[in-house]
Amino acid sequence: MAMFRRPRKSSPPLRRKQQEIARQEAELHDKLDKLERMVTKGRPIPQSRSRAQASEEGIRGNKTEKRFQVSLALDGGQSIEAGRPARRPRSMRKERREGRFMFLVLLAALAAAVIWLISHLHS
Repeated sequence: MAMFRRPRKSSPPLRRKQQEIARQEAELHDKLDKLERMVTKGRPIPQSRSRAQASEEGIRGNKTEKRFQVSLALDGGQSIEAGRPARRPRSMRKERREGRFMFLVLLAALAAAVIWLISHLHS
C-alpha cells in the first residue's frame, strides 16, 4: 500500500521575509565595505602652515571640519603612544604588601591604645 503525502507548501511570506533580510544584509555589507575603505584611505596630514594662514582658516573654518579633524588626525590607525614602548601593567604585589604592613601597624597602635586606656581607667 502506498502512502500518499501532500507536497510541502513553501510559505510565501516566510520566503519573502528571508529574501528581504538577505537583501538588507547585502546592503549593509556594501556600506560596511565602503566605510572601511574610507577609514583605511584616511585623510592626508596637512603640511605646516604659517600662523597667519592658520588663524585665517580658524576664523573662517567650518565647525564640522573642526569636529572631525581630531578623529581623523591619526593616519593609518597609529596610536597616540606609538613613540613609547609598551609598558607592562604595574604589579599589585607591592601595593598589597604595603597595605598589609600598614594594617598591622594600625592594628598594633589600636591594641596599644586599648591596653593603655584599660590600664589607666582601671586604676
